[in-house]
Amino acid sequence: MDRIPEQALDWAEAGQPVALATVVETWGSAPRRAGAQLVVAGDGTMMGSVSGGCVEGAVVVEALEALEDGRTRLLEYGVSDGDAFAVGLACGGTIKVLVEPVGPEALSLEMLRELVARRAARKPVAYEVALDGSDRRLTGAGHEDRFRRDRSGVEDETGRFIAIHNPPLRLVIVGAVHIAQHLVRMATEAGFAPIVVDPREAFGSPARFPDCQVVNDWPDAALREIGVDARTAVVLLTHDPKLDDPALHVALGSEAFYIGALGSTRTQASRLDRLAEAGVAAEQAARIHGPVGLDIGAASPAEIAVSILAQMIQSLRRP
Repeated sequence: MDRIPEQALDWAEAGQPVALATVVETWGSAPRRAGAQLVVAGDGTMMGSVSGGCVEGAVVVEALEALEDGRTRLLEYGVSDGDAFAVGLACGGTIKVLVEPVGPEALSLEMLRELVARRAARKPVAYEVALDGSDRRLTGAGHEDRFRRDRSGVEDETGRFIAIHNPPLRLVIVGAVHIAQHLVRMATEAGFAPIVVDPREAFGSPARFPDCQVVNDWPDAALREIGVDARTAVVLLTHDPKLDDPALHVALGSEAFYIGALGSTRTQASRLDRLAEAGVAAEQAARIHGPVGLDIGAASPAEIAVSILAQMIQSLRRP
């Protein structure tokens, strides 16, 4: 999970001067997309990146200068700029970076607190800012297409930069099986917060899943308690209709962006028959990816986890 705003707030409330640097536009083969952020403290400590390492040094220098005068800066680096070669951006890309000190003349501490609070409450929020730093606001509506695509960028009509802050991605895995152990690790690296659900405590134990939340409850009750939303993927791995089917009913009634279920083509056909008998419409049941995962010829539990994660990302980025 990207916790750059949270880190900025932590440093600011600890008394450190803080500046946020955000990629607002890119061209060519720039390594980070619009919305990528770097936070810089007054002592030079930094977290995050705006270019994967190419221009961070130059941006940090500008951020420290911005902390001295309190003013917003719009920076541009590209291969046509001699200074850009000096800092390593020689791969054909060009980026614009907005540097905003946290303070009364730029991004206020109150607005940063509100942004972090909305993120913590899993509320989608857009941070709008004029590129000259003259105006800022937070809104939860008006950019539905950007929220859906998880895409920050400059609006052609207004010239304002829109930073999209969607709720963190989550992955609910029903079935604490071997595949789940691999999938938890891989999904965490990809930015998902995993939750493993299994009423069988011998399977769903902290010893087997030490680095994620484990819920020992029936899947349908657990999913209702978790609150499956549009930033949540649900993967069913138990291969047991007594556990999978109740979870499917909850998942299919939610806005989950991905629903996958383990099993063969024959298992999937039987699953769809049971759902139809239970009154689930065919178009609703068609949301289920079954057999789960991309068809890459996966054989081992780790390879199956790779195929599942790849399909989840495909569903998220190419809806």
